[in-house]
Amino acid sequence: MADSTRKEDFANDLLPHTESLEEMHHVNNPVLDLPRIEKQYLSKVQGYTQERNSFFFTDGRSKVEVKVFSEEIIRIRLAPEGVFLEDFSYAVSFKEEVFVNCEVTEDEAYFRVKTSAVTCSIKKDNFFISFSEEDDTVLNSDHAAMHWEENVDYGGYYVYCSKEAKSDEVFYGLGDKASNLNLRGRRVKNWNSDTYSYAFNQDPLYKTIPFYIGVTEGKAYGIFFDNTFKTYFDFASEHPNQTSFWSEGGELQYYYIHGPQMMDVVKRYHSLTGTHYMPPMWAIGYHQCRWSYYPENKVRETAYEFRKREIPCDAIYLDIDYMDGYRCFTWNKRYFPDPKKMIADLNANGFKTVVMIDPGIKVDENYWVFKQGQENNYFCRRGDDYFMEGFVWPGRCQFPDYTNPEVRTWWGTLYKGLVDDGVAGFWNDMNEPAVFGRGTFPDDVRHQFEGHRGSHRKAHNVYGMQMVRATYDGLKKLYKNKRPFTITRAAYAGTQRYSSVWTGDNIATWEHLRIGTLQLQRLSVSGLSFCGTDIGGFTGEPDGELYTRWMQFGVFSPFMRVHSAGDTRDREPWSFGPDWEQICKKFIELRYKLLPYIYTCFWMQHRYGEPILRPISLLEQHIAKNLQREEEFTFGHQLLVSPVLHPGQLNKIVYLPEGSWYYYFDHTPYAGGQEHTIDTPMDEMPFFVRGGSIIPEFPVMQFTGERKIESLKMTFYFAEGQHESHLYSDHGETFAYEQGVYVEKNFIAESTQNTVQIVQGEQGLYTPYYSDFNLYLVGLPFDMKQVTVDGMKVNVSKDEDGLDYIKLERDFKKVIIQ
Repeated sequence: MADSTRKEDFANDLLPHTESLEEMHHVNNPVLDLPRIEKQYLSKVQGYTQERNSFFFTDGRSKVEVKVFSEEIIRIRLAPEGVFLEDFSYAVSFKEEVFVNCEVTEDEAYFRVKTSAVTCSIKKDNFFISFSEEDDTVLNSDHAAMHWEENVDYGGYYVYCSKEAKSDEVFYGLGDKASNLNLRGRRVKNWNSDTYSYAFNQDPLYKTIPFYIGVTEGKAYGIFFDNTFKTYFDFASEHPNQTSFWSEGGELQYYYIHGPQMMDVVKRYHSLTGTHYMPPMWAIGYHQCRWSYYPENKVRETAYEFRKREIPCDAIYLDIDYMDGYRCFTWNKRYFPDPKKMIADLNANGFKTVVMIDPGIKVDENYWVFKQGQENNYFCRRGDDYFMEGFVWPGRCQFPDYTNPEVRTWWGTLYKGLVDDGVAGFWNDMNEPAVFGRGTFPDDVRHQFEGHRGSHRKAHNVYGMQMVRATYDGLKKLYKNKRPFTITRAAYAGTQRYSSVWTGDNIATWEHLRIGTLQLQRLSVSGLSFCGTDIGGFTGEPDGELYTRWMQFGVFSPFMRVHSAGDTRDREPWSFGPDWEQICKKFIELRYKLLPYIYTCFWMQHRYGEPILRPISLLEQHIAKNLQREEEFTFGHQLLVSPVLHPGQLNKIVYLPEGSWYYYFDHTPYAGGQEHTIDTPMDEMPFFVRGGSIIPEFPVMQFTGERKIESLKMTFYFAEGQHESHLYSDHGETFAYEQGVYVEKNFIAESTQNTVQIVQGEQGLYTPYYSDFNLYLVGLPFDMKQVTVDGMKVNVSKDEDGLDYIKLERDFKKVIIQ
């Protein structure tokens, strides 16, 4: 009876309770209202929650995280459906979760997240986000609420952010874009691309640095859109009152970086993404490269000519022809029968050897690198599990997945043979990645992405960065305590932690000389200060004048290398005849004189995040006219140059920033804050020293470390007031500086019309190679009557040219000149 009742009840449960069977009807698609694929916008804010430094605001469906990283850095993240992706970034090296004093306030219209420097305001009725200073001056605000659109083909979303563009606002940054420094009116794309012989305003190029600086009403802020997919920036191009950035995938995640000075923004960007490692001293000398120096006797001949002509040089590069059939990590024994001896002989003559390594590994069952990659499943695969294959220099190739840490470790070990042969530096090329015929990898290529998985759409822009990371980390192990030197063509934000960069395959034209000056300034304020161009142009034929003017600019490029294609004429400093050779020699020697200053600039970059090249806009953003200046820039704080950019140019107008300046070649003083007409004879270029500076100089050497320097030349350029200079020294090639084995000297000069006082301080554990200074004095407005050093009177000496100088002990405390 009981079982029968249960069966009857169960049968009744199968019958409809609210309508009869006759009333029911069948539909083919029970989902009657499919959502339309269109942009979705955040709506009214309904509340928030807090977890430590993170504040999560919601409109009931979506979430926005406002995370306070520091008093001046706030990150914004959007989760359209309320669920965030894992918090991971290749760019950001700032890992420590630190407490920042911040609070949330609420009124009728806004939620406000406040630190001592920045207020992030979230408007309740429309979710607009803005950032303001302590005095409530709004520097950056939304034009529309953050929005997104579903990507039905790949999953995820297109994500968008639109900001107000104020009428006076100008924009800088984004890496090596080949355009004017001010990006206003431009729309650009970030998708690392092999762009042989690129043109002015051509876009995209080789690197993706999604970081820009805005300046409005004399105040600066930064936006870092940390998204590795194909990203776009519109700087008031489509709409004159809007600046937008968006991506084809990933999260809408950006950092607001407060200034109010551009220098503050750049330094704080470095606090997120890291600074350059200290290069070995030889890496900032002059480098000679060509596609290609081979066979061995050509390499030896080139090295011999440098030493015979007494033109300084520290490195010679070997392009892909040194390899066996373009197989990476091999030697062509026909061209280089005994590479280890050749490299040892070059090293004995002061030349370091740098070789190229590409990511394409030739499909060849007899090739040990390919076999290891195959056996361990280290190569990239397509969406349907076929290997990603493409044609580059060796022919049919497969490509390592550098987003897999196991692959990076393996890749680092492959350099052992070349390191054992004595190779000192490595050049990673073709790593956008470039593939003949189709340009790059297909979108469906899969990447491990540190366990976060992704297609090539996600990994493309970091592929080159992770390749050079693998190279750098592997070399650190192989070289033990010696610093590696690496250079990469492709990069993403944060690549400065692993490598230097160059601007790719430029052209031997005056226009490209100008483009190079713009690119290096832009790279420097975008985090990649260790940058250079192919001096003389990679392709095309420069004449002696263009080559020489480019060499002059190269002296003031942080990375100084001549490079050219194999189908061009010779491109050594003597290739254009003795007159041009003498001028090039003079300027290469100038580079070597300035090495202690240049090395100090690298330290200021590494330790303090200061860009090496500094546009006038960075120096004087409070002067509206100077926000458009492009041809003058400083190298560090104290040297200013204005390269000659036109053939036959006899003079040029040069703007000097506020203060006093001296023309380097004859010490003529110039007032700052104004323009001057400067003569430009072929054997000179506009080159000035800031008044108040103390500039260290080496004697001319044929290569770094050629000989010990017992007395270091220091030149003081007079200016009234108080001025600070620095001098950094260490072993020049080890990592001992990370344990404090360095010395950073700072000199504070305080001057009036009748006296100069210089006080020295220092920090660090290193004992420098020099025992004393020879202090030269330029521009004193009075005749020296007495000099005291640490309370003791000293005599003024004369050098072989009859110039006065004061000999000082290395560790003097105070000099008084009156």
